[in-house]
Formats: sequence, C-alpha cells, structure tokens
Amino acid sequence: MNSPLVRYELRDGVALVTLDRADRLNALLPEMRDALGTHFEDAARDPAVRAVLLQGAGRAFCAGGDVDAMAQFTPEAGRAVLQLVHRMIRNLVNIEKPVIAAVRGPAVGVGWSLALASDLVIASDTARFAQVFRNIGLVPDGGAIWFLTQYLGTLRAKELVFSGRRIDAQEAHALGLVTRVVADAELDAVAWQMAREYAAGPTYALGLDKKLFKLMHQPALETLLDAEAWTQGQALASEDHKEGLRAFREKRAPDFKGR
Repeated sequence: MNSPLVRYELRDGVALVTLDRADRLNALLPEMRDALGTHFEDAARDPAVRAVLLQGAGRAFCAGGDVDAMAQFTPEAGRAVLQLVHRMIRNLVNIEKPVIAAVRGPAVGVGWSLALASDLVIASDTARFAQVFRNIGLVPDGGAIWFLTQYLGTLRAKELVFSGRRIDAQEAHALGLVTRVVADAELDAVAWQMAREYAAGPTYALGLDKKLFKLMHQPALETLLDAEAWTQGQALASEDHKEGLRAFREKRAPDFKGR
C-alpha cells in the first residue's frame, strides 16, 4: 500500500523515504506504517537502490503513533496495527544496504524505533528521543526494547523504558544511540552527503557486513517481536491504557490504577 503521507523517490542511487505529515509531527497512521513497510521492501529489492535515507518533513522526525487514531482502536484493531509495525521494522532491518536516519525534533515511541532500526543516525541538535508508551499504558513496540538493550545493556534500557524520560541529541550521542550530532541547519545536507557516499560504495560487501551484524543477535529480534505482539495485546485491553489515552487528549496527568 502507498500513502500520500509517505514520499518515496530514488535519486543518485539513494532511496529517499520521507514521512510527510508535518502538521502532526509525522505521527504515524496505520496507512503510513503499511506504506513504510512496502517502501522498505521495494528498496531492498531494487538493485538501483544503493542506500536509504529516512527522514521526516518539517520540524519532527516522527512523534510516534497518532494518539487520536489510537483512541478509536479496539484491541483487535490495535493488534492488526502492531502487525503493520512489525512488518515495517522487519523490512527496514532486512534491507541489505546502508540505512541512514536523519532526525530532527521529536523521535518518540515507534518513531524512535524507526531510528534505532536504522544503521546510522544523524541527529540535529534539536532532536529529542523518548519511549513514551508508559504515558498511555502500553509497552514499547517496533522492537524498541530489543534495540535499546543491544545498544545500552538491560539496566540503562530499563531506565529509559520505565521512566519515559526524554533525552536530547547530546545525551543520545553519549549513550551510543546517535552516530553524529550536527546543527539543525546542516542536517539535511550532511545526511544527504553521507547517503550519497554510501550509495557510491561497495553495496554488496556492505550488505554482507549487515548479515554478519544480524547473526550476532538472531533470532532474538524475532522472538522479541512475537512476545511484543502478545504483551501489547494485553496492554491494549487494560484500563490504564484507556485512562492514558483520555489523559493525553485532555492534556492532564493520567490517574493510573495498575490494571
């Protein structure tokens, strides 16, 4: 499925994938998750694609899932959307070509998962990252716990997930979650230059590199995604999730009951 809210173009060997919902900070609708999964699959298969650059339009990378849309989900619909998330992440991880995420502004929730699943992350000094699922009574999706644990170890990953606190670009870089931090005005040019350099490189060998990196942790990601589907289904049916959504839309602190 394609969506006008996700742009895809091939330029100089680079597949440029742009989340184009700037008025909502590129918050993902189900159709956008589906389109991303398709575009990542296309980029993996197309021999003309030598590198991928993932970015958001406007002042944000991705503010996570659209909470207004989530408020309309039944638990069954939520599980169906999670399957779209898993397809999206699997297809991104399985691209055997360099994938660069250019992040400015918020990269939260599943938006951060997209960045974590990329090979390299170039962050504007305006970038902010957070696992905000706790605020609406859900568990992180998009493989976030798996990626964070691989990068940080269990103890520090738990702190970010349990607290939901935001970290800025400099802290993310210090933690090893960002490849490079640049001034906001330089982000697009730096990310594009890097993408073109990788597109001109030995794509086949870099793809083999990615295979070796994946072998270090397989099949743990698949196991995590399966467990994520079950736990998120439980969370979607909880009273705390319903209260979290109400509180978010009413712009107040949630009154969680732990059930």
